Amino acid sequence: MVWWIILWVLLGIVGVVFAYILLLIISALLVNMKKEYRQESKFYRFLLNSATFFAAKLIRIKLHVTGKELLPETRFLMVSNHRSKFDPILSWLVFGDRQIAFISKPENFKVPVFGRLIHRLCFMPIDRENPRNAVKTINRAVDLINRDVATVAVYPEGTRNYGEGLLPFHNAMFKIAQKANVPIVVVTVKNTYDIQKNYPFHRSHVYIDIVRVLDADEVKKTKTAELGDKIRELMLTKLNEGDKK
Repeated sequence: MVWWIILWVLLGIVGVVFAYILLLIISALLVNMKKEYRQESKFYRFLLNSATFFAAKLIRIKLHVTGKELLPETRFLMVSNHRSKFDPILSWLVFGDRQIAFISKPENFKVPVFGRLIHRLCFMPIDRENPRNAVKTINRAVDLINRDVATVAVYPEGTRNYGEGLLPFHNAMFKIAQKANVPIVVVTVKNTYDIQKNYPFHRSHVYIDIVRVLDADEVKKTKTAELGDKIRELMLTKLNEGDKK
């Protein structure tokens, strides 16, 4: 009798998991990749956050977050260092209640299921080779903030850094905060580069720290190059505090 109960419970769990995966796939297929969405979807945000949560548990990622009390109540521009493909995934999980929309490379929108989910949630591809198209992306990001649709996140390095320190910044990204007249939240992410190496035998400890918030007035009156220097120094200081275990 006990074995029958255990079997039915296991079958029930498998059924729920299958139904959830099916829901993800069908919902993703319903997204029109040719349409530029202008509004947030609570349903698709739930799907993205819940799928990320389960994936993080499955991959054995332990998140350590500090500084969330520094976050402003208003929309903001989030900037962070970039070491791994896991950086945005874990960041949108940590800031799940802030409707984060990343500016990302076009290839990420071709990832099965997830690429369609992020497209529906106003994530924006950026054309690094075409300055005119890049300006359009910046203006769209400003519009999303001004209409209180999303909080925008960017990686000023522009791509993943596989070495130490930080790559040169693309300071034009800071114009988003200046045009939208919002604060810049400086974030550092550490240890995501080790996740693939650790899995499946070791747990990965990932540290996401809100380092400082530059208020809107300070951002507005400071040149983008100077903002880049200041943000770079803040990130390097935090990243160089010492190896965290």
